[in-house]
Amino acid sequence: MMRWSATASETFADRRAAGRRLAELLGERDWAEPVVLGLARGGVPVAAEIAAELDAPLDVAVSRKIGAPGHPEFGVGAVTAEGPAIYDERSIRMLGLTPEALEKACEQERAEARRRVDRYLQGRDPVRVEGRDVIVVDDGLATGVTATAALRALRAEGPRRLVLAAPVCAAQAAAGLREEADEVVCAGEPEEFRAVGQWYGDFRQTTDEEVVRLLADARDRSPGV
Repeated sequence: MMRWSATASETFADRRAAGRRLAELLGERDWAEPVVLGLARGGVPVAAEIAAELDAPLDVAVSRKIGAPGHPEFGVGAVTAEGPAIYDERSIRMLGLTPEALEKACEQERAEARRRVDRYLQGRDPVRVEGRDVIVVDDGLATGVTATAALRALRAEGPRRLVLAAPVCAAQAAAGLREEADEVVCAGEPEEFRAVGQWYGDFRQTTDEEVVRLLADARDRSPGV
């Protein structure tokens, strides 16, 4: 597992600016038939800038956080549209939870993941990742639980290399994800990390409509890849 991170913390005007910064770092590398996947939804505007820089196809990865009962913002697990859920064993032990107790929340999030996949793909096949360098992009890593679920699902599809990239990363989350990805690239790993949004001037929610538009724009730029 390789590690790469900038030493200084940065703030970004918005997700597109953050994507341009990551594109500078990733554009210096050699890639084998790369494909860039944005974690829906906030990772897609970041990923769009990287895909344009690398002249690579852009697609979307969908993973949904499973929140703690009564505290949905606190992620104790994550799930993709297909396959098993993953859980943060430390968190569920601390809260006295079990996977069985979270089964209803898991199915709700799986259903939402499937809805989003259908909405974003609009009947087309996802971009092929087998045998390619796959760069999975998020707008920031706080716990890393949703990224972990996405990486495990993608690993099963046989990429040549699986890289996770984010503009800002909590050090603990980045360390954990280095067990899942072949490489983790962070523009910054600040010592004091409270939330991803603190490193952005504009951190408004990305919409489904924006994701669909960015994917369509990328296909128009690089048709047939």
